[in-house]
Amino acid sequence: MINVIGLGYIGLPTALMMASHGVEVIGTDYNKKLVDTLNAGKTTFKEKGLDALFDEAIKSGIKFTTEYQVTDTYIVSVPTPYDKFSKKVDACYVVAAVGNVLDVCPKDATIVIESTVSPGTIDKYVRPAVEAKGFVIGKDIHLVHAPERIIPGNMVYELLHNNRTIGADEREIGEKVKSVYASFCGGEIVVTDIRTAEMTKVVENTFRAVNIAFANELAKICRHDNMDVYEIIRICNMHPRVNILQPGPGVGGHCISVDPWFLVGDYPSLAKVIDESMKTNDGMPEFVLNRIYEIMQEKDMTDTSRVGLYGLTYKENVDDMRESPTLQLLESQERHLATPLKVYDPFISDDVVPSQYHDLDKFLADVDLVVIMVKHNEIKENMDKLAGKVVFDTQNICTFEGAYRL
Repeated sequence: MINVIGLGYIGLPTALMMASHGVEVIGTDYNKKLVDTLNAGKTTFKEKGLDALFDEAIKSGIKFTTEYQVTDTYIVSVPTPYDKFSKKVDACYVVAAVGNVLDVCPKDATIVIESTVSPGTIDKYVRPAVEAKGFVIGKDIHLVHAPERIIPGNMVYELLHNNRTIGADEREIGEKVKSVYASFCGGEIVVTDIRTAEMTKVVENTFRAVNIAFANELAKICRHDNMDVYEIIRICNMHPRVNILQPGPGVGGHCISVDPWFLVGDYPSLAKVIDESMKTNDGMPEFVLNRIYEIMQEKDMTDTSRVGLYGLTYKENVDDMRESPTLQLLESQERHLATPLKVYDPFISDDVVPSQYHDLDKFLADVDLVVIMVKHNEIKENMDKLAGKVVFDTQNICTFEGAYRL
């Protein structure tokens, strides 16, 4: 049996995928309300294919509880935030989860850390926690790092098809854990050492962050001299060895917007390009806010309450708001003491910000300037409803002339 610890955006789909492929799984989370929801037969977030996967896992016997189980294999999938000042990874949730596992696990158990961590985190924090409880690593307890590699909006497909990395002290244990993931993963599964596995996951997300920052910086340069960044990128990408990404209103989620900071925190004198790239991405919501004010001045608009932000999530067609550029923009606007902007997102049913709407037509009726922050399918399929509005399209999806862009 496998005990999956942490039933959030990564832990839950992983547990469901394993269970639906014949692995005996019990999912554990400290959040009783979340566990009760799962036990009532409901998923806790929206994701393409997740409900069907949930039904399959239930039929296969998956269980959910707040209690840690006595078994031989644990998968820890809990959050790993970073310290806002030092930029270093905060491993407190991982260490706490491992400590709870050690209170109940038998000797010779394997603890797999799926949470994304900076290189050296397991050496610095997890090993000492294990040894402090009297366990001998490699004899009493086996440590493995198997970082997730999926993205909200396409989780189920990517769990099935993406390549995976398994980092282990002992090759035999690495191969054992590989066989568990191979029960559902059709991609290549590489077995390496723990520190390499830690580094590869962080590097993957850092590569993406740096490339996004380049596009965002181009947008700022082109805006400064009134050039069309999208046309410039389109032409540049006709070169066979150039593939520039599209700029956007910021970077959200819990991977690209967080993981690269781990390297900046651990290697501050070396990670200069990464540091500047992250600052560029983090500065985009403020850049968008300034563009809103510029557009308002151009259109002789003075009432910020007639400005609406379309989209609260960090990416399209998901309900994940972690590190959302819209939330960052609203936080920045609050410091200016202006009337709160109106907000609407079809995927967010709870009231999470002031002046939030839950109906597209009512939202559009109450605003004159629409800022497209997220390219949900809904807005792409309802472009006609933007007729007569001033539109600031930060995602370059508008199909009509006259929309303002980054």
